[in-house]
Parts: sequence; C-alpha cells; structure tokens
Amino acid sequence: MSAPDGSPVGAERSIGQLFASATTEMSALVHDEIALAKAQIRQDVKRGATSGGAFVAAAGLLVFSLPMLNFALAYGIRTWSDWNLAICFLLSFAANVLIALVLALIGVVFAKKAKKGRGPQKVAASVKESAGVLQKAKPHPRPERPELPELPQDRVPEAIEAVARSSS
Repeated sequence: MSAPDGSPVGAERSIGQLFASATTEMSALVHDEIALAKAQIRQDVKRGATSGGAFVAAAGLLVFSLPMLNFALAYGIRTWSDWNLAICFLLSFAANVLIALVLALIGVVFAKKAKKGRGPQKVAASVKESAGVLQKAKPHPRPERPELPELPQDRVPEAIEAVARSSS
C-alpha cells in the first residue's frame, strides 16, 4: 500500500512530499467540486425542461384536441342524459379545461423545483468552507526524535549528511 505520491504508508515523508500530496489532494477536491456543480446544473436544467414540456403538453391539449373532444363528449352526454346540446358542449369544454389546469399545475411544480435548485451555490459554499478550514490548519507537532550517536566523519555517507543538515 502506498500514499498518493507513491511513497510507502507510515514512512517518514519530507515536507516537499507532504506539500505535493496536499496539493494533489486539493486539486482533486476542486475537480470533484466542479463536477458536482455541473451535475447539479444538469439536474436543474432537466427539471426546467420537464416543466416546459408539461406546459407545452397543456397548450397542445387545448389547441389540438378541444374540437374533437368537445364534439365527442357533448354528443355522448346528450345521448346519456337527453339534455340540451348547448349544455353538453359546455360540460365537455369544462372537462378539457380541468385537464389542462392539472397539466399546468404539474408544470408549475417542476418549475418551482428547478428555480429552487441551488446546486452551484451549495458547491461554492462548500469550496469556501474547505478553503477556510485549510487556512486555519496548523501543522501537527512532531514528536522529538532521540539524537543519533556520533559516527566518525569518514563513515558518514554524503546523503545522510545532507539530510541531517536540512532537517536541523
């Protein structure tokens, strides 16, 4: 198992490696936040399209089906009830208006949901919160390491000597 930068987990990592790892993770977080904002915008657009579709369906119902439905319903009511034909036509028109109102109400409900959707605002608030947390973050204090015994100068490799100088 290894850390995101490829170093083994649990091994001492340099400040540069820790900074690189933090930068990589912050970049991934920002990319994820952007992807979330895009997904939420897509959802809001889909709700808006559904609302528009319901309004178009309501208008189409009133425009294209009223004559045929009015005649069929009016003559059907006249056949069953033996009422005046004018009253039968008024009842068939009222039924069509009722159906159109139900479709319009469905459109209003979806329009309110699309308008209420505040996906990008939620993501922006989350990014600000993450940035605020990172600004207040303080490095974790490291425990003191015991001093290493002195080695003769001829036995100290150059790499160990360079690391010892940079860490003090």
